[in-house]
Amino acid sequence: MTLGNYSPGVWAGLIGTPLMIAVGQVLFKLTSGTTGEFGARGLAALMLNPLLLAALAIYGTGTIIWIFVLKAVPLTIGYSFMALTFCFVPLLASVFLGEALTVRYALGACLIVGGMLVING
Repeated sequence: MTLGNYSPGVWAGLIGTPLMIAVGQVLFKLTSGTTGEFGARGLAALMLNPLLLAALAIYGTGTIIWIFVLKAVPLTIGYSFMALTFCFVPLLASVFLGEALTVRYALGACLIVGGMLVING
């Protein structure tokens, strides 16, 4: 079966899971800004942090979706899509954290997508 023959749901999972992981990373970064000192009190507060809980929920949901994607896609094909996280995280960091996007980022993202095309072509 070629990659083009997968259902829209599988495609949503192939692209959506790396996007969910990227959203989780941005939430982890936001969580880090509200984290106290390392110690019992700081860890207890961290475990109740809504940003961390949201990040873990999104990661967990993405993992469950990924399991169903892997039912339909060989791991060698599907896992290449996880490289999209290296494209999504900087984009989301730019939008939500004000981090700069550079020409080097754009070049790297193009190389990642090009690699995915070679792997999945």
